[in-house]
Amino acid sequence: MFSLFKKELSAFFSSITGYIAVGVFLLVNGLILWVFHGDMNIPDSGFAYLDPLFNIAPWIFLFLVPAVTMRLLAEEKKSGTIDVLYTQPITDLQIILAKYFAGLVLIAISILPTLVYYFSILNLGIVGASETSGAELAVIDGGETFGAYLGLFFLGAVYCSAGLWASSLTENQIVAFLLAVGVCLFVYLGFDALSNFGSLGKFGLFLSNLGINAHYKSISRGVIDTRDIIYFVSASIFFILLSKTRLESRNWK
Repeated sequence: MFSLFKKELSAFFSSITGYIAVGVFLLVNGLILWVFHGDMNIPDSGFAYLDPLFNIAPWIFLFLVPAVTMRLLAEEKKSGTIDVLYTQPITDLQIILAKYFAGLVLIAISILPTLVYYFSILNLGIVGASETSGAELAVIDGGETFGAYLGLFFLGAVYCSAGLWASSLTENQIVAFLLAVGVCLFVYLGFDALSNFGSLGKFGLFLSNLGINAHYKSISRGVIDTRDIIYFVSASIFFILLSKTRLESRNWK
């Protein structure tokens, strides 16, 4: 399993895929947060916070993570190398986990450089203004920022597992990409949209809690709730098991 994990991780960086994934994430975030003027521009806002990053990043990941995961199994199927993996002393679950953890490492590598934004704001000591208390020195909240980073990583983990499942369904990488984007979008906002139909009461709240957005917002406030952690881990496991089931389906024919 570890050999396959190293192979997948090296494949990201032996080609242009990994560099593009990390570069696009950092470039888009950097331009929106620091260069382009607007509501998301941190220096323009005058407040020491990273909320714009955590508002933008899920949408960038929505396309970036499926672009990374689309090849993980689809390419193996198309080239026929998946049959070689089946002959190795490794289980279907280990194949899935090796590819999943390789994707997770790439997500973590994409996120880590953005810590420069946190330390930049911390050192700059941006002076903000409040409508209620007037001008004051704004100090970035470390606990809230840590929670937001944790939430972003977990969100990427769910996207990665969903993308891996999409990749297991087809040999076509473009189809896998589009399917993964659709699934990730639904899991992120779809349940919220369904919960807003009519007066669903407690059932509406239940539907909302099935989606990523509610838990991502909760953990991004800096409160590490075990229910949110359990949700992210469970959602990732759910898609991993779906991927495993898809691989095992070859034995049902």
